[in-house]
Amino acid sequence: MKKLLALAALVVAVTAQADEPQMNLPRVRLTTGMHAIDAQVASTPDQRMTGLMHRKEMPQNEGMLFVFESPSQQCFWMKNTLLPLSIAFVADDGTIVNIDEMKAQTLDSHCSERPVRYVLEMNTGWFARKGIKAGAKLAGPPFR
Repeated sequence: MKKLLALAALVVAVTAQADEPQMNLPRVRLTTGMHAIDAQVASTPDQRMTGLMHRKEMPQNEGMLFVFESPSQQCFWMKNTLLPLSIAFVADDGTIVNIDEMKAQTLDSHCSERPVRYVLEMNTGWFARKGIKAGAKLAGPPFR
C-alpha cells in the first residue's frame, strides 16, 4: 500500500511539474543590428518539447533559442503555449531564413523554409517592430 501511495504521489508531482513553465534554462546574449536579445537556450529534447509552454508573460527583449543537433526542417506549433509568439528560423551562420507569427494555443504548424539548426521565439510582433526580416543576421556565441 505504501508503494502504491508513493507511486501515486510521484505521478501527481510529475504531472504538476509538466504544467510549470521552464524558467531556469541557460541563457545566451544575441544581437541583431543594434537590438539585444536575452535568450534562454533549449538544447535537449525535453527542453525543446516544453519550450515556452505555460508561460503567462515574457519580458520584451527575452526569447528562447532552440538548438538542434543538425540542420533539418523544423516545425513548431503552440499547444499549451499561452503567449502569441513570433518565430525565426535561423541558419548555422545566424542568417534568418524565415519569420512567422504564431497564435497562442493552436496546433497550426509553422515550418522553416529550408533546413535549420536554430529557432528563435520572441513575443509576437517583435521582429516586425524592430524592422527585422528574413536575411537579417543574428550574432552571438552559437553563430561564431
